[in-house]
Amino acid sequence: MSTKKESYLKTLFKSLNSGTIVTTEWLKNTGISNDLIIYYLRSGWLESIGQGAYKKPDDVVEWPGAIHAIQYQNRTNVHVGGLSALELHGFSHYLRLSKQKLYLFTLPNIKLPKWFSSKDWNKEIFQKRTAFLPQKTGVKEFEKNNITIKISSPERAIMECLYLTPGEHDLAECYHVFEGMGNLRPKLLEELLVSCNSLKVKRLFLYMAEKANHQWFQFLKTEKIDMGKGIRMIVKDGTYIPKYLISIPKELAEL
Repeated sequence: MSTKKESYLKTLFKSLNSGTIVTTEWLKNTGISNDLIIYYLRSGWLESIGQGAYKKPDDVVEWPGAIHAIQYQNRTNVHVGGLSALELHGFSHYLRLSKQKLYLFTLPNIKLPKWFSSKDWNKEIFQKRTAFLPQKTGVKEFEKNNITIKISSPERAIMECLYLTPGEHDLAECYHVFEGMGNLRPKLLEELLVSCNSLKVKRLFLYMAEKANHQWFQFLKTEKIDMGKGIRMIVKDGTYIPKYLISIPKELAEL
């Protein structure tokens, strides 16, 4: 093997840690050509997991390794959000863990690579394309299985849950999660609420915050939050909350 090939191989092995993936885009940016990729595959140094993605032979790669590659190698703006982020932050005792879904949030024009979407990660992939919140506000780095991924902070994640109600999540369940969120940061909450373009989310969030009577609620400058006009009927035949102009499930109103 030539010195150049050895140098590329050392770079590859240094980057390809256990549980991680390298993409064709990353390999090419590193200087590894298609011919060299084929050579590595035939020589048993790489193993394909789908078109455009590779791992160490016999290595077990779970979804965090795949998400890391999409985020940091392909530089795709996607993050783990909603209930999935809340579970990672330790709110799993409030969740129905029978819902084995991985909630991913992207801008409307983002398409996830086929090698990722077509592979079984032991979770159903749920991609929500939306711009109801600013792309980066409340998104942070998080370490899962010694792999760094970008996920929503608890402040953003609960708003993402509310955005998916009532179709994807039960509002009463969201409130049970909300009740356990007594340590949220009012400054970040206010920034998210002011920039949020979903009236449903803003109204539901403030209703739940007041109902739960969390200490941080008193520090929100609610006058800065545009609540819009007109009634939002979240569910039919629900209970009307005049202060927030929303119609919610009776079971939530009675909690």
